[in-house]
Amino acid sequence: MEFITGVNRKQTAEISDLLTGAYTGGRAAVNGCIHTVRDMGEVAFVILRKREGLLQCVFEKGKTPFNLRDLKEGAAVEAEGVVSAEARAPGGIELRMDAVRLLSEPAEPMPFAVSKWKLPTTLETNLDNRAIALRNVRERAKFRIQEGIVRGFRDFLYGEGFTEIHTPKIGAKSAEGGANLFRLEYFHRPAVLQQSPQFYKQMMVGVFDRVFETAPVFRAEKHNTKRHLNEYTSLDFEMGYIDGFEDIMAMETGFLQYTMRLLARDYAKELNMLNITLPAADKIPCVRFDTAKRQVAEKYKREIRNPYDLEPEEEALIGQYYKEECGADFVFVTHYPSKKRPFYAMDDPKDPTYTLSFDLLYHGLEITTGGQRIHDYRMLLDKIAARGMETDGMEQYLAVFKHGMPPHGGLGIGLERLTMKLVGEDNVRETTLFPRDLSRLEP
Repeated sequence: MEFITGVNRKQTAEISDLLTGAYTGGRAAVNGCIHTVRDMGEVAFVILRKREGLLQCVFEKGKTPFNLRDLKEGAAVEAEGVVSAEARAPGGIELRMDAVRLLSEPAEPMPFAVSKWKLPTTLETNLDNRAIALRNVRERAKFRIQEGIVRGFRDFLYGEGFTEIHTPKIGAKSAEGGANLFRLEYFHRPAVLQQSPQFYKQMMVGVFDRVFETAPVFRAEKHNTKRHLNEYTSLDFEMGYIDGFEDIMAMETGFLQYTMRLLARDYAKELNMLNITLPAADKIPCVRFDTAKRQVAEKYKREIRNPYDLEPEEEALIGQYYKEECGADFVFVTHYPSKKRPFYAMDDPKDPTYTLSFDLLYHGLEITTGGQRIHDYRMLLDKIAARGMETDGMEQYLAVFKHGMPPHGGLGIGLERLTMKLVGEDNVRETTLFPRDLSRLEP
């Protein structure tokens, strides 16, 4: 009888193993995918693509017992040879091959040159061939950075006593309401894809005090802009026993500070590859919604056309204003009008036409919406009635408040938007693994 006793440790080395210097001057076996082959005549450089980056292997005609023409771009191989220091090679090391074993080979050539430093395609061609395009090291680096953001979110909130939850994405009613819902039939009953985990994370505050989730959300918005998606990943948290919505902003600031340190420490290679300067998050200015509108109207001679919401141009100008005035990369805009916020948003007791809520702008783009929630059952019913809403489908949600809830609040961060601004792209599809928009349902 055989038993599986744990992870099988391979005899092949990873790039990080080679960079320790322990293999220099000695033999090593490595596996990887052929990224490109540069034939220089008597010598050829076979560049392997591995999860940690690129490794230069040297093929010497007459010494490496393999036909160079059989090494095709995209083939998976295992190469063996002597590890040497070479300052001109990626990472400063190379493998002088004396044996090559072909593990698999492609059936046809690549649709474009993924080995180019900048991918030579349009965005649409990139997305049509997404899994191939992501083999380009710069394209791949964007999603390593995105991994770091999610890792920072999780690690930071675990450290702050949050519990990770997983909520359903099919429901009878949406937390946000409105017409932008994907509707579907669920065993002969009407259902919707959730626009956010809002109801569930509020309900779980009554159980765990502090909860978070990283998961997809769905918006049936007929937008065709560089900043909108119909499915995106939301980084959500909700926390109880707050003294005010400022506690939510402070927690997000802590997350950003933690994540920037994490990226600087563990993702330096990707940051350098993409020429990214991390934003400052040591202190983030806060400004009221009405004040921010007035500031940009006065400084940039812009008429206020919509008193209840921020237009994209206004968001950009607010970002510009606070960059110019105090060097800030982020700015919290607080006290949004009640008219434009969901029914569960806590109204400002000093002026109920405004809410104890906020957006976080990063270089002029909204990446977060959050605030304090109504926790009193009767107050919640009054707000629902005042808006002429029905409570059908919200019975389970409302029952939680009927039996007592602490003061609480939370937020949702758009992961793809945050990544887009961080890596310096101007289209959110560039930082979405497989985008879903008005025209795209595949790959």
